[in-house]
Order: sequence, then C-alpha cells, then structure tokens
Amino acid sequence: MSKTLDHRLYAYREDLADIRLEGLVTAERYAEGAPGEVIVPVADIRPRPDPGCSIDTQALLGEALRIFDISGGWAWVQLAADGYVGYVREEAIRQGSTSATHVVSVPRSFVYPGADLRFPHSRVLSMGSRVRIVGDAETRGTPYALLEDGSAIIATHLRPVGEAAAEDAVSVASRFLETPYLWGGRTGFGIDCSGLVQMALAMTGKSAPRDSDQQAAGLGAVIEPQSDGLQRGDLVFWKGHVGFLEDPDTLLHASGGTMTVTREPLQAAIDRIARLYGLPTIYRRP
Repeated sequence: MSKTLDHRLYAYREDLADIRLEGLVTAERYAEGAPGEVIVPVADIRPRPDPGCSIDTQALLGEALRIFDISGGWAWVQLAADGYVGYVREEAIRQGSTSATHVVSVPRSFVYPGADLRFPHSRVLSMGSRVRIVGDAETRGTPYALLEDGSAIIATHLRPVGEAAAEDAVSVASRFLETPYLWGGRTGFGIDCSGLVQMALAMTGKSAPRDSDQQAAGLGAVIEPQSDGLQRGDLVFWKGHVGFLEDPDTLLHASGGTMTVTREPLQAAIDRIARLYGLPTIYRRP
C-alpha cells in the first residue's frame, strides 16, 4: 500500500480503498462509496473506530459525506466539503443524498418543537449546520422557518444554501469570541484554530482545508510582512497553529493558551508562542 497519500484526505486501508485510488494504492477491494449525510447536531470524526481516541474534526447536521464502510457501529466516511476521511458513529449518519436548503449563519441557534420561542427547545445547532426548510410561520412578530418534522428555527438565523452569510471572514470569526477551544472542534460549542479559519471563510463562500498545515501549504497567496505589509484578514501560521489578523497589530484566534477564541496583540502572541513553538512560519492572504 502506498505510504505517500495523506490518510486525512484519501480513503484507503489494506482491505478497502476509494475506487478513485485504484492504481495508486493496493487494497483487497475498491468501492465507490454511498452518499450520506449527518443527522445529529455534531458528529465527531476520529482517525480510528475508537471512542477513546481524540477527534480529528467534526461534521455538522445536514453535511454531505461518502460512506465507504459500516462495521461494528462505526462508519468509515469522507466529508464532501473538505475531503476529510475518518470514522463516525453509525447512528450519527444516514445513507442518501442531502436535501438541505438553508445553513445556520449564527454561532448557535435553538430548534423548537413549534413556532414559539417559549417552547422548550429540542436541539441546539451550530453555525454551518444544514437544514431543509419547508415552510414559514410568525408568532408575536418573530419569523420562524419550519422543518419537515414541524419543528422551527428562527428564520433570521438562516441563509439559503449557496448564499454567503457575510463578506468579511474576520467579522464572522469575531462572533466566536469566548467560544471554548476544542481540539478538532469546528462548531459554535467548541472550536480549534484551523476550524475557526475554515468556518469563517466558509460563511463568506470560500472553501479552506481543515487542518493548519494544509492551510499553510496552499490557502491563498504567500505574503512577506516587510514588503507586502499586513492587513485585516491575513493569516499568520506557526507550526501547528493559525490565526486571523483583525488589523496589522491584532491577532484573532482559537488559543490553546486561553482555551478560548480570543484576541491579543500580534507581537505579544509572537513572543508568547515563540517560547514553545518558535516564530511564525508563514503568512498568507486568503
């Protein structure tokens, strides 16, 4: 079997591989995989079918994926949005194409059993979650979007699929301030540094790789701070870390130092991080 392909982005094991990799990797059999979607608010994606191992990333309600194998309560999948490969609990997904019409465009939103905010909420969804809206209602002047099961979500918390929720990724990222840091997280309940970058860019209609090393390798154009200058929206990378610039002197990032999404002076961040991980490795402009 080939050892040169990134297991995060290419679905291959000794017993099974994506049929698109036939000729590139050796496996006992190859499969096209079946379309599927996430049916829980947040699905953890792990590198192994083991609840005790750390999560690599997360998939959100309504996100599309391809299912290559289901065994022992686990599904081996590849996410459609960023190509990430991993294992998810079988009960978190279903086979079939996604039919989502709208995307949650605020950090968090409640789902109610009906069109009334006084009802006890039934679920909480993160920004980036996808839902199928089949109708609308209004109660005491508040507009609601109705889901197929009759439940409701605040209509102003949604945007149609394919419509950018914002023009400025930094303004999206700033809405996550004080959100807890979570390794592998990419939701309004917990998020890591590269998840924040990916989510913020996604809300502006731009795709980005999932992990910081992938983003550092090819997200946008490389810039030189001395000759090109720094501006809002630029990305600063360290080994294993990334953050947005709110302005040339201020970093906005999901920080393992504070364990929250935070802002701090860029130079202070450079000095603090350098003691453990060295100086920034590259600057990019998405």
